[in-house]
Amino acid sequence: MTTTTQATPPAAPALPADLDAALRRLKLGTIRRTAPDVLSRAKIQCWTPEEVLRTLIEAEIAARDASNAAARLKAAAFPVAKTLDTFDVAVSSIPAATFSYLSSLEWVRTHANLAMIGPPGTGKSHTLIGLGIAAVHAGLKVRYFTATDLIDTLYRGLADNTVGKIIDTLLRADLIVLDEIGFAPLDDSGTQLLFRLVAAACERQSLAVASHWPFEQWGRFLPEHTTAVSILDRLLHHATIVITDGESYRMRDARQQRKDQN
Repeated sequence: MTTTTQATPPAAPALPADLDAALRRLKLGTIRRTAPDVLSRAKIQCWTPEEVLRTLIEAEIAARDASNAAARLKAAAFPVAKTLDTFDVAVSSIPAATFSYLSSLEWVRTHANLAMIGPPGTGKSHTLIGLGIAAVHAGLKVRYFTATDLIDTLYRGLADNTVGKIIDTLLRADLIVLDEIGFAPLDDSGTQLLFRLVAAACERQSLAVASHWPFEQWGRFLPEHTTAVSILDRLLHHATIVITDGESYRMRDARQQRKDQN
């Protein structure tokens, strides 16, 4: 029996040195890497000059978009990767219409806010992180913090009087996600720092926050009543408010795992 082997196609000829150097100088890395193959295929398939140029430019744009998205995702500092696609709206207490509106990110583009209130395990963090990741892929800048981490970051600015600069840096983001508000009580200084951020962001950038405390009980972790009212006044101005309830997803998953093991 005769065995036939397929010949390996010849490698595409390398770009001339001057073109390679020019593309490197212009920092067109993807074009420099893909041009030999593209030009080889173009010659065989009789592409027009416009088709060659379009193919190279589209490859460069796609590579840069992917690189920029990866950089924005890293800068956002999400603790875990949770996407909107993996959130089961059908079993959540979030109305489908509300979830659809939030997923559109129109509220971020208009500098509105989002406040999610409900017991632990009812999808608040998953939704916030999912919306943040969606915003990153939509070309927006996002920063994620737990309330404790944010206050610690702002506290460090008190030592060298750079709180204002830190807040200005944070407000370069289109969306600031602030999770777990109320898990730990704030002192007077921490409350004032939170107010400074919320006031500075008001109608300039979007805030998305989550807490297990109803708004009328925020005095439990914010010691100054007047400041607490001022924070809520600015936070809830032009805001979508989502109240979650039901059984904890984590408790439900743990119970199902026990059933599966038995």
